[in-house]
Amino acid sequence: MGRRQDGWGTLVVPGEREDVSVPLEIATSYRARTKGLLGRDSVDGAILLSPANSVHTFRMRIPIDVAYLDRRFRVVAVRTMKPGRLGLPRVRARHVVEAEAGAMERWGVRAGVLVEVVRE
Repeated sequence: MGRRQDGWGTLVVPGEREDVSVPLEIATSYRARTKGLLGRDSVDGAILLSPANSVHTFRMRIPIDVAYLDRRFRVVAVRTMKPGRLGLPRVRARHVVEAEAGAMERWGVRAGVLVEVVRE
């Protein structure tokens, strides 16, 4: 992913007919990764935490979908987490994408899919 800098971009998910483009907040600094989606009532698109291989939902207000990605951005696993949970670390994961619960299924994000992160 290159230089470590918080910012914005697009998560591109390959689709059968056409790709799905999702607005993406990119959190690479320690401060931004630690904050993540804490305190938010909704998410516009998704947030990428990098580097990361696990997340928790303590102090979260909404259930979220979590996609664990390897170093090449291939999806290792997808889980839905309720508030107040601690996710297990994924050994192969190097990045985590968080979104509102149900979003990953709508976008076609599932284990084995290779997604692309395009920075603005």
